[in-house]
Amino acid sequence: MKDIVSYFLYTLTSLFTIVNPLSAMPFYNSLIEGSDAALGPRVARRASIAAFCAMLFFGVAGKFLFSFFNVSLDGLRIVGGILFFLSGYDMLQGRESRTKVMSVAEKLNIQDVELKAITPLAIPLITGPGTITFVMVAMEESVTFLHRTLLFVSTVFVSLATYYILVGSKRIMRIVGESGQKVFIRLMGLILMMIAVEYFFTGLRPYVHKLLAP
Repeated sequence: MKDIVSYFLYTLTSLFTIVNPLSAMPFYNSLIEGSDAALGPRVARRASIAAFCAMLFFGVAGKFLFSFFNVSLDGLRIVGGILFFLSGYDMLQGRESRTKVMSVAEKLNIQDVELKAITPLAIPLITGPGTITFVMVAMEESVTFLHRTLLFVSTVFVSLATYYILVGSKRIMRIVGESGQKVFIRLMGLILMMIAVEYFFTGLRPYVHKLLAP
C-alpha cells in the first residue's frame, strides 16, 4: 500500500511540476483580456481538456511510437532528462519560454475560442515535449494495471488543477503577487532539474554498461 501511495504521489507531483500551469497564467490572461466574462472559463476548459487528451493519447500510443520509430525507453529518458533540465533551468532563472510571448499579429490571427484554447495554450504551453516525454516513459515503466490507472488519475488531477488555476489566475496573482509567483516557479524549476538528473543518468546507465562490457 505504501509503494502504491508513493508511486501516485511521485507521478502526480512530477506531472504537475512539468506541466507548470502557473507559467501559463500570463498567456491565458492575455488571451481573454478585454473579452466577455464567460470566455475565460470556456478557454480554460477547452485548454485543459485538450491537454488531457494529448497526455492520454501519447500515454496510450507510446508503445506503438516506440516500436514504429525504433526508439528505446532509455533513449527517451536521456532526451527527457535534457528537456526537463533546460526547462527547469529557464524556470530557475526566471526566464519565460518564447512560446509564452504572444505578439500583436498572433492575437489578430487567432479569432475563435477553440483555436485559442488548443494552440498555443494547451499545446505546447500546458502539454509540451517534456510532459509528453514524461507520460510516455511513465506508461512504459508501469508494471501493473494499477500503476497505469494511477498515472491516468494523475493526468486527470493535473488537468483539473490546470483548469481551476487558469480560471482563478487573476485572483491567484493578486494573492501571491508577482514576486510570490516567481518564487514558486523557481522552486518548481529546481525540482524539475532534480527529476531531469535522475532521468538522464537512469537512461545513460545501460549505454555505459554496454560500452564497458567486455
